[in-house]
Amino acid sequence: MTAWISTARRFCLTGFLAVSAVALVPTGVAHAQARALPDFTDLVDQVGPSVVNIRTLEKVSARAQQGGPGEEEMLEFFKRFGLPIPNLPKQAPKQNRPQQQEEEQPRGVGSGFILTSDGVIMTNAHVVEGADEVLVTLTDKREFKAKILGADKRSDVAVVKIEASGLPAVKVGDVNRLRVGEWVMAIGSPFGLENTVTAGIVSAKQRDTGDFLPFIQTDVAINPGNSGGPLINMRGEVVGINSQIYSRSGGFMGISFSIPMDEAVRVSDQLRATGRVSRGRIGVQIDQVTKDVAESIGLGKPTGALVRGVETGSPAEKAGVEAGDIITRFDGKVIEKSSDLPRIVGGTKPGTKSTVTVFRRGGSKDLQVVIAEIEADKPVAKANSKDDKPSASPAAQVFGLVVTSLTEAQRKEAGVRGGVRIEGAADAAARAGLREGDIILQVANVEVLNVKEFDAVIAKHDKSKPLNVLFRRGDWTQYAVIRANR
Repeated sequence: MTAWISTARRFCLTGFLAVSAVALVPTGVAHAQARALPDFTDLVDQVGPSVVNIRTLEKVSARAQQGGPGEEEMLEFFKRFGLPIPNLPKQAPKQNRPQQQEEEQPRGVGSGFILTSDGVIMTNAHVVEGADEVLVTLTDKREFKAKILGADKRSDVAVVKIEASGLPAVKVGDVNRLRVGEWVMAIGSPFGLENTVTAGIVSAKQRDTGDFLPFIQTDVAINPGNSGGPLINMRGEVVGINSQIYSRSGGFMGISFSIPMDEAVRVSDQLRATGRVSRGRIGVQIDQVTKDVAESIGLGKPTGALVRGVETGSPAEKAGVEAGDIITRFDGKVIEKSSDLPRIVGGTKPGTKSTVTVFRRGGSKDLQVVIAEIEADKPVAKANSKDDKPSASPAAQVFGLVVTSLTEAQRKEAGVRGGVRIEGAADAAARAGLREGDIILQVANVEVLNVKEFDAVIAKHDKSKPLNVLFRRGDWTQYAVIRANR
């Protein structure tokens, strides 16, 4: 099992720092006030009893059969491939064979912490995934069988319950007060070693490594078995769940990630209430907005989420969201980068009517969308019909393009109202990343339905300025910026 978490190194360097502060400060530079390293002993005494060790077991079948282990699998192999069955010891009649037995074997080790005094414990979803039995050991060595109340793979948060009372629950901290450079501590069971303490600093916040979680990055040492343990600030409050590490070797390399506690509590509340997490969706595929695209379409700075595609029948399509729109706000919340949108939409209750602000063809527009519940992506069927190509556009050749109007079959296949298909891309167009088969939907912020409209926009465009093009490639829509040949 992959268990990832943050822990820290602690050294008694006070004497060394006192000497170094004098020896290393250049002449004429004022001495900065020396700061002593933090003492974590009180925090360990305060939070340590709330941290638990989690062991998981899984049931495996064990057959006691005549003829030795694996005999039935061997027979199945010969039957499947039509091979002659070799002489095997004669089997006992089926009714006389021993019953198939199940044995419990250790599956993995992780950590967790007590969320409420009546036995609710929080950990990682990957710690309890696939477990047939979960065993929780407290610091006083009491062991309990735990019931899994719910687990959410997307956030990697799980909640389990033991039958106990009067337990020492943790205090949940405010993640918004957490600052980069702040000291934090982790307690867990790396490699099964109970109540191991490590410490370090917050390296970054809002680190994007997934659709729904802005992770806390630290340099706290995290190793297999630490997963699910708490990340604790200097006030003794839990601000995160240690979850992952970045590693090329499988060992700790100084980069650890923790799930922010505000996100974890939001998930755990739903798991405790219903056993599952309900998330909102609007049905768009998105991408980052580049600096070149932002400048060329008049957006100014690269902000928001670029809509590359809109699912048929989705809330976004019903609300009027189009491919090429830049979503800049959702329910009044600013979308600074594309990864902000899934988190904000995912945290919105399905059925809610929300306002989506989009930037389209030089201006902003508010659209009303009713949030749906997230579901598995549906495969998009692709057609193979072909029709004769209309004549090419000579105006497009200025930018290294050869384009034609879309046929009716091509429009239906792509699911668009119109556009022009690229039959050849060279020079400036090729450098911009365009290629044969792409469908151009907009040019210079103007929608084009055919070659005639495309030529009209090109004729008016100042060839000394970059040309922004919104194009479709497969199921994805994106921008390109073409700089004309000189």
